[in-house]
Amino acid sequence: VQLQASGGGLVQTGGSLRLSCATSGIDFSLRRMGWYRQGPGKQREVVATIDTDGSTYVVDSVKGRFTISRNDAVRTVSLRMVNLQPDDTAVYYCNQSPPIASRWGQGTLVTVSS
Repeated sequence: VQLQASGGGLVQTGGSLRLSCATSGIDFSLRRMGWYRQGPGKQREVVATIDTDGSTYVVDSVKGRFTISRNDAVRTVSLRMVNLQPDDTAVYYCNQSPPIASRWGQGTLVTVSS
């Protein structure tokens, strides 16, 4: 099983990034998927989830700025982030929802400079 997040980087406040998560070894189309993040000195938190029917949940702090999507044909889940703020600085992970402890990958680092 692999859940490989990519697309992070360094951006200025107000910038945009698109994260992507490539998966293998899971029955992707049957799973609700999620993006999570862990900021410096903070606990990991859910950012957004997307169900098998495409319905989504986005945490209030990023509502209107982050959009989660999925492509079952290529088994990927993406996170489009706009108007990034310094508080968005974190390592971003993808996983199932609810998350499977053994399936946390390396994550991808997003750094937003002020």
